[in-house]
Amino acid sequence: MYCTLFVHKLKTIFGSNLARALLLVYWTIIYLRHKLNVARIDGNGCMLMRDNAIGRIYRRYFPVQLIKTADLPPNKNYIIASFPHGILGTGICMNMAFDIGVWFKLFPQVRPKVATLDQHFYTPFLRHFIRWWWGLISVSKESLMYYLTKSNNPQHPDNRDGFTSNAVAILVGGAQEALDSNPGEYILTLRKRKGFVKMAVRTGSAIVPSFSFGEVDIFQQVANPPNSKLRNFQIAVKKRTGIAPLIPLGRDIFHYPFGVVPYRRPITQVLGAPIEVVQSDDPDPAYVDELHGKVIKALEDMFEEYKGKYLKDPETKQLIIN
Repeated sequence: MYCTLFVHKLKTIFGSNLARALLLVYWTIIYLRHKLNVARIDGNGCMLMRDNAIGRIYRRYFPVQLIKTADLPPNKNYIIASFPHGILGTGICMNMAFDIGVWFKLFPQVRPKVATLDQHFYTPFLRHFIRWWWGLISVSKESLMYYLTKSNNPQHPDNRDGFTSNAVAILVGGAQEALDSNPGEYILTLRKRKGFVKMAVRTGSAIVPSFSFGEVDIFQQVANPPNSKLRNFQIAVKKRTGIAPLIPLGRDIFHYPFGVVPYRRPITQVLGAPIEVVQSDDPDPAYVDELHGKVIKALEDMFEEYKGKYLKDPETKQLIIN
């Protein structure tokens, strides 16, 4: 009864002409603001939201680790080329968005930022949540140029927070890679994706290969082999919206057989050494190919070096790069 009354009340509120007009004005404002400033959020955003007990509890649930293999000097900006996407990109988001205290201990003076689909920032209410709660930024060209060309001078007004570098994580494989996510299978979408390398060259940002071991193990998904009806439908939606409608399968809240809660399986994000880049406003294709090849080689080496330490049955695990 109470539920029916509540739904009726909502229909009454949002069904009125005034409510519709206010929603239209609100959406117009966020659309124009995003067009003007790409929903940028300087500094580290709201630290109360990005470094708290809730984030640490979520980290321990899996648990999620962050492994440093090289320093990231705060005198330049970085693109963190992150793989694999998995269903949600949980490892990278945990370490660089949800609970960033661990990142600060390993990489002081470097602001962690995770880039996500631009259309999220046109979505009413959602945009405020992902910006202020998690500090997410748009992966659009304009947004990346803004953050990756920020001054590294400690005296610059933008660096009054004591940080002099931005590290922007990009889940390069995106929705296509998510479609291939299944436990124990490491299938990356990278061979033809060179936009992040071109962006690195244009901005002079070093590229840091990142691999999250266990990312694909926390969810299964409804079987969608290539050329199946479900996969074809997912691809069609992805082409129109940029988002693949996945059907994840996890555990129940109380029992393990079935549900949408991620499985409690460890995720270990290993951050490789920075690949230095020579800045150019007009990236040479041959140089882009050279850097792209270095990223692929670094990921292959990382996988072989660390799979024995962070994966079960490592001898059965292979890295496939499409």
